[in-house]
Order: sequence, then structure tokens, then C-alpha cells
Amino acid sequence: MQPPVNTGLIGYGMAGKIFLAPFIHPVNGLHLQVISTSKPDAAEAARKAYPDAHIVSSGEAIIADPSIELVVIGTPNTSHFSLAKAAMEAGKHVLVEKPFTVTSAEADELIRIAARTGRILTVHHNRRFDGDYATVKKLVASGALGRLAEMRISYDRFRPALRPAAWREADLPGSGILYDLGPHLVDQALDLFGMPLSVQADVLIQRPGGRVDDRFEVVLHYPDVRVVLSAGMLIKEAGPHFVLHGDNGCFIKYGMDPQENRLKADAVPQNDPDWGKDDPSLYGKLYNSWQGMEMRSEIATDIGDYGNLFANVAAAIRKQAPLIVQPEQARNTVRIIELAMQSSKEGRTIRL
Repeated sequence: MQPPVNTGLIGYGMAGKIFLAPFIHPVNGLHLQVISTSKPDAAEAARKAYPDAHIVSSGEAIIADPSIELVVIGTPNTSHFSLAKAAMEAGKHVLVEKPFTVTSAEADELIRIAARTGRILTVHHNRRFDGDYATVKKLVASGALGRLAEMRISYDRFRPALRPAAWREADLPGSGILYDLGPHLVDQALDLFGMPLSVQADVLIQRPGGRVDDRFEVVLHYPDVRVVLSAGMLIKEAGPHFVLHGDNGCFIKYGMDPQENRLKADAVPQNDPDWGKDDPSLYGKLYNSWQGMEMRSEIATDIGDYGNLFANVAAAIRKQAPLIVQPEQARNTVRIIELAMQSSKEGRTIRL
């Protein structure tokens, strides 16, 4: 049995504390050896949560550490490119928080560096491992809806108050809701259907005083399928998370995968026997036809597990499994976001 991959986590803000550190654990083939943060309160929280990990004040210290094999980057978007580049050039494998980079050109350069150095490079597209998305993916493949015509994925929030201290709401490259939530939705669409023929989008600022976008609707056009992706901050009553329409029926699913809320409540995935299980009251409804009969079915949601992403990265590093989230896929997600911004600014459909 091969030893766990010695891992350093750069950043212990929301991403590092809630979505990354809880899954960097020996059970997944990873060993959380070092955490870096420049904030004293975050450093103290990291020491309490992970007493066996070393706490350092800079990401550069992790990159320079010869014992570290994998660098996990959970810092603001503007630093993803420079840290990932430095880590790979220092001989480290890299897992970077989404979005991969701010521009597709930066993503292309990182992919070239990964090829040259022979390092594993991947992106934390954890919502590929949502239980509801896994259910939708199986449903599409099953043909239960017939020929699929349209899919809608929505990420609705109600946050009317601005957060002036939050970097995601500062006027910086890669800020705003399209770069924050958009990667989740775009990645799921591309995983299902690949790159579209064209992109049309509205990207808006709806909250008074807002400096970055807080609402978007992106339409991806495929030969036979129309995919609509949307998110907003002024949606008091959330609509369905997934809606799929085909020539043999439709599927409607309310509610989000429960893992995020459990993580925010400080749940420990390894100690929770119900981890990733959906509330049965939120199971999706399938309306379709069979042998002339109209049918209404409840579809149990698959069990989600973000830990599978981390286990796959460890296995890929040890050459035991192919990498699931390929950097080229994450690059294409960034490119779609760029085209959506261009479409909204120019008021036209952009053909690829």
C-alpha cells in the first residue's frame, strides 16, 4: 500500500476551511501536512481543527517545502494562476479552487506547464460530485425523457445586503457571481454536453451600490439542446434547481445538495453516516409516458460525496486511476465565462 500524498493547503478562508481541508485526510489517500494563512485568527482556528498540521504564514513556504507533493490552492481568484504556476515549477502537483483562473489564456499556460513538468493539475469542481447532479446525469443517459430539448440549472440566493469587505464583491478581475457560482453550473453543463455552438448571456448588477455582477443568465446552444444557467442574489423564494424537458416528459428537482450546508455547520464527513444524503421530501419528480400511460415518479437522489474528488486526485498522483476533472475541461469553463461576459457587454450571441 502506497503512503498518503503529503499535502499543503494554501489559504484558510471560506474555501480552505469549509470545502478543502475537511477532505484532505489520510482516508482519501492524502495527508494534510501544512496549512498557510497570513491571518492570526485563521491560523488559530486551523491549529485547533488540525493539530497535527504545521501552520505557516505564506504559501511560498509550502511551495518551497521539499516534502510536499500536492499543493491545494484555496486563495482569492486573482492569485490562482501565479500560485499554481510556482507550485508546478517547483515540482508539485496542484489542485486549485474554482474558477481555475481568471482568463482562459492563463489556464492554457498552466496546462502547458503541467505537460512540461509532468505534474497532475486539476480544479476543485466539487459539484460534479453533488448527488442531485449525479442523478440528473444518469437520468439523461437513461433516455427516460426521450430526446432532451432543454435543461435549466439555477442557483438562487437571497442576499440583498452588500458585503463591502468581501473580495468577491470588490471590483477585481474574477469577482462577481458569474465567476463565483458560474463555474459550478457551466462545468456541469459541459460535463454533460461538451462545448456549445454558441453562448448568449445577460450579466447584471441588480443590488443598489453593487460593484460587480450579482445576477446572470447564460444560454448555451447545442444542436438539439438548449441549456439555461442562472444565478442571482435577489431571489427570495428559490425555484427548481434542475429542470429538464424532453419529448417524452420532464424532470423537476428542488433543493440543493446538502453537503455545503453540512460543511458550514462544521460537520465532519467521515463521522456522519448520513453524509451526502438528500432529504426525501426534496427528491426530484419525473413526469413521462410509458405505453400510452402518463406516469409521475419520485426519483431518489444519489448520495453525493465531495471526498470522491480528493480520493481521485490522490489515486491519479499514485497512477492508480485516471484524473476525473481534467484541466482542459476547467479551462473550457473559464472560456465560456469569458464569452458570456462578452455576449452581455455586446448584446449579442457569440458563436464559438
